[in-house]
Amino acid sequence: MATTRVTFQIADNPPARLDKALARDVPEEASLSRTRLAKLLEGGCVLVDGVIVTDPKAKVTEGAVVQIDVPVADESHIGPEDIPLDVVFEDDDLIVINKPAGMVVHPAPGTPNGTLVNALLHHCGDTLSGVGGSKRPGIVHRIDKETSGLLVVAKSDRAHHGLAAQFEKHTVERYYNAVVYGVPDANDPRLRGVRGVSFESGNIMKITTHLARHKTDRQRQAVLFEGGRHAVTRARIVERFGAPEVASLVECWLETGRTHQIRVHMTHAGHSLIGDPTYGGRRKLSEKAVSIAGINAAQSFDRQALHAAVLGFVHPVSGEDMRFEAAIPDDMQALIAALKQPRT
Repeated sequence: MATTRVTFQIADNPPARLDKALARDVPEEASLSRTRLAKLLEGGCVLVDGVIVTDPKAKVTEGAVVQIDVPVADESHIGPEDIPLDVVFEDDDLIVINKPAGMVVHPAPGTPNGTLVNALLHHCGDTLSGVGGSKRPGIVHRIDKETSGLLVVAKSDRAHHGLAAQFEKHTVERYYNAVVYGVPDANDPRLRGVRGVSFESGNIMKITTHLARHKTDRQRQAVLFEGGRHAVTRARIVERFGAPEVASLVECWLETGRTHQIRVHMTHAGHSLIGDPTYGGRRKLSEKAVSIAGINAAQSFDRQALHAAVLGFVHPVSGEDMRFEAAIPDDMQALIAALKQPRT
């Protein structure tokens, strides 16, 4: 197997363990994550002063010469497919896509092809460098199959590490548009009695709970207040629909990024997304509040009305601030237009 060799010296005051010393001192341009280094250690690819070392707990001394033989990236086992992509931005290290509703991000047993990854393998071709040892796009975050909008994907190891760190630290800017039942207004007395729901200045609803997989339905997430993972969502009203008001366009943004977070949190607050087959229930709009066109549009909307509209992050290689916006897609625009129609 072809390899490339990375050579460097252990700097002053090395950590007690070899794996920690490698992670600290490996050249940044080598783009080797802790996980990747651990696999290379285990595979006998690390030499210290000319001797192969596989024990991550081994001691290492200042000035020791480290050589790491990094295998050239293998081709991905996932097949490329010529699927059109709406590319918002692309360079040597990353690509930003405006994903359509209905496209799965990554192949899985139920969806082995037709995914964003299949499309990216075709689109990027030889411009993909090794992400984790394989020529494949680095998925650092996902949006649900039926959610449309912006997604950033790494094309190189260095971008993958940098983007993953930003998502882990929750420093990535992510704003979503959602069409929901009801209006999440601070003046609604009902919301004052919902645990985990509070309001901030500017009529911004804040939802703070824990989330975990549902005990009986493994396809769903459930709100908890003990156990699970901490999750915070904020939402503000953009536009109200109906007289009386029975639906609204809201802007949601994430402090954390958990599976189905916006969908679960908005449902917990009593404002589930129109069209959501998993969390939306069987709610219907009143003929006394909106037009028949609006009622029909809401009932026939065949996905959760959710769109990842804004994505902002620091470019993991250049350090440049990046911010992208994607307009609300046609199907949600049509839903909004129908909800705005006057009753006749």
